[in-house]
Amino acid sequence: MSAIPLVPEPTEALPRVRSNEGLLSWIATVDHKQIGILYLITTVFFLVVGGLEALLMRIQLAQPRNDFLSPQVYNQIFTMHGTTMIFLVVMPILIGFANYVVPLMIGARDMAFPRLNALGYWLLLFSGLLLYYSFVSGGAPDAGWFADAPLSEQPYSTTLGMDYYAVGLLVNGMGTVAAAINLIVTILKFRAPGLSLRRLPLFVWMVLLNSVLIILALPALNAALVMLIFDRYLGAHFFRAMTGGQPLLWQHVFWSFGHPEVYIMVLPAFGMISEILPVFSRKPIYGYGFVAGSTLAILVLSLLVYAHHMFVTGLGFTLDLTFGVMSMLIAIPTGVKVFNWLATVWGGRIRFTTAMCFAVAFPFLFSIGGVTGVQFAIVPIDKQLTDSYYVVAHMHYVLFGGTFFAVMAAFYYWFPKITGRMLSERLGKQQFWLMFIGFNMTFLIQHVLGWLGMPRRVYTYDNNPGWDIMNMISTIGAFILAVGVLVFVINVFVSLRAGKIAGDNPWEGWTLEWATSSPPPLYNFDQVPPVRSRRPLWDLAHPERPDWKHPVGHGGKDQ
Repeated sequence: MSAIPLVPEPTEALPRVRSNEGLLSWIATVDHKQIGILYLITTVFFLVVGGLEALLMRIQLAQPRNDFLSPQVYNQIFTMHGTTMIFLVVMPILIGFANYVVPLMIGARDMAFPRLNALGYWLLLFSGLLLYYSFVSGGAPDAGWFADAPLSEQPYSTTLGMDYYAVGLLVNGMGTVAAAINLIVTILKFRAPGLSLRRLPLFVWMVLLNSVLIILALPALNAALVMLIFDRYLGAHFFRAMTGGQPLLWQHVFWSFGHPEVYIMVLPAFGMISEILPVFSRKPIYGYGFVAGSTLAILVLSLLVYAHHMFVTGLGFTLDLTFGVMSMLIAIPTGVKVFNWLATVWGGRIRFTTAMCFAVAFPFLFSIGGVTGVQFAIVPIDKQLTDSYYVVAHMHYVLFGGTFFAVMAAFYYWFPKITGRMLSERLGKQQFWLMFIGFNMTFLIQHVLGWLGMPRRVYTYDNNPGWDIMNMISTIGAFILAVGVLVFVINVFVSLRAGKIAGDNPWEGWTLEWATSSPPPLYNFDQVPPVRSRRPLWDLAHPERPDWKHPVGHGGKDQ
């Protein structure tokens, strides 16, 4: 069986040889792979920190009228937990995977702007250090991760915590925008010959559209943070009602970022699932065009639904109706993806690896969060539940049951490519069941707490019927979930030292990252396989029936 000849890259594309050994090389690196690993290490560290903060909150809420944490300390832990998980874990861990994998998936040598890429990482790290330095400088931020005015204004927040919050997130936002610009240019300009936009791996598609969404949404947050700094230090009056400002302006500006932010944190996760399910089902993704097109619809609609976070602020019937309808519409393209994923695995030869277990759990858990999200689009229901634990459950089913389960699938899928070693499947399965059971114990019951009227953002509560038992169950589930994360960390350390050698393509994947060695060399590819379809490695392995010769609908001539 003759192989399809490889296409050598132009010699001028070869970078200067740089050493990738030693601590200094990691500090001074501009290699996208090392930067991607730095992103992943940093975000896992902050994941552990944010998880410990969550456990402290769950201990406080395990029983009524508990005094484990004072109200002031609880507000600081509550604020830092949300800020950490959103800005220091979920967003950058997705950018970290994109940094490492996207150039490999498109057959590129590196990112378009290597030094800008390095700057983006260091801005992330120092933004995290700035935020946590607030603990030793008089008090951490305490107005919630959403920092609603006037709680974030003086004299309601007199410590330096909110100043560190504003400056830290401003630095973080600049790094995120830099990463988005870099990814857009890299994807559009550095693709391998033959890799048209219609042939892009879906993870690359999602990263591209997600990067566009970052550029459209992040400036609103950065502007709000600058206005908050001006209010606190220069005597401006953007959000101060006592001097003619509008506290509601903060919510308009913040949530015009905040709701697109939800999709910034989940679109790359959609791409991860769209890559993993086909490989372990041994079938091409069903409805590639619908999956990609629905992502574009989500991008547009996510910018038009922000005020569904503000139904209780008195916007009026017309605006409530408008944003309620938009919030329902955005469920349609999301549902399209779920049905495409189900059709992909239907009838496939499924291999239930750990990556596949997490990938299969993702649509189930994310759909629960999606259904409850549609309920919040109904204004009367939203007004009853918006300040309750129902919102806490909804948000975590979207971001943890959704995004984080996808991230775990991606770790198990791409870890062999990154390190050259396999993660332990035995420990992986233990981790999956600990996380799946612990997660649902923690948050499923919080829906009921919300129905029964337990408010969110409170440090304690009265001994109302059933609240104590359900909160204790939720706290036990949180500790089971934490054990699952601990098993993952142990698995990584054990596998790095003694894991099974992976080989170049242990999963028999089809995209270009599996065409190079594991881990890849500094220059990524000696030669890039010809790209004639969406599955170039399938073409290479099956030259007698490559994708590009299949009828449209079963591979597609245009693929």
